[in-house]
Amino acid sequence: MTKRGGLVSAALGALGFGIYGLAVRGSLTLDVGVGRTVRPLGPMAWRISAPRELVFEVISAPYLGRTPRALGSKLQVLERSVDMALAEHYTRVGPIVTTTLETVRFEAPERVHFRLVRGPVPYVVEEFTLRESETGTDLEYHGELGADFWVLGRWWGAAVARSWEKTVRASLDAIATEAERRAAQTRSRD
Repeated sequence: MTKRGGLVSAALGALGFGIYGLAVRGSLTLDVGVGRTVRPLGPMAWRISAPRELVFEVISAPYLGRTPRALGSKLQVLERSVDMALAEHYTRVGPIVTTTLETVRFEAPERVHFRLVRGPVPYVVEEFTLRESETGTDLEYHGELGADFWVLGRWWGAAVARSWEKTVRASLDAIATEAERRAAQTRSRD
């Protein structure tokens, strides 16, 4: 290989690595709609020993009310209304923090909808469904994630989906724990 060819290869490699880094951080979304593959997220389910209204409140409060400082490293609400928010979510993936920008729409007390605006893939929609049960609340999560560029997109989408579902699982585990804690406090006061 010539010296010039080596420089071109190094420059292309650096460019590719730079694009990869931007995509992982959610700073660059490649949304060309060419060779898009859509895959499911979930479904996942939780049985929560707390009333549905309380579970919904635990989910919606950081978006529609004041975001607690404890969530500051994971969530920043940029705009909020009565039933919708535009929020950045921060997720540590190895040494990198990925930022996603999402709309979050609330249908009290039974549904929460998420739609990706900017992130590591061009398309994500998600939904939490809350149903009353004899023991409290049944919460179900499901969604779709799409990535472009055929085989490369399927590979990238699968990698992102693994991390995405892990993050959702951890968030919903924390929501279930908090809702059950609050429900137990209410029961002990009664």
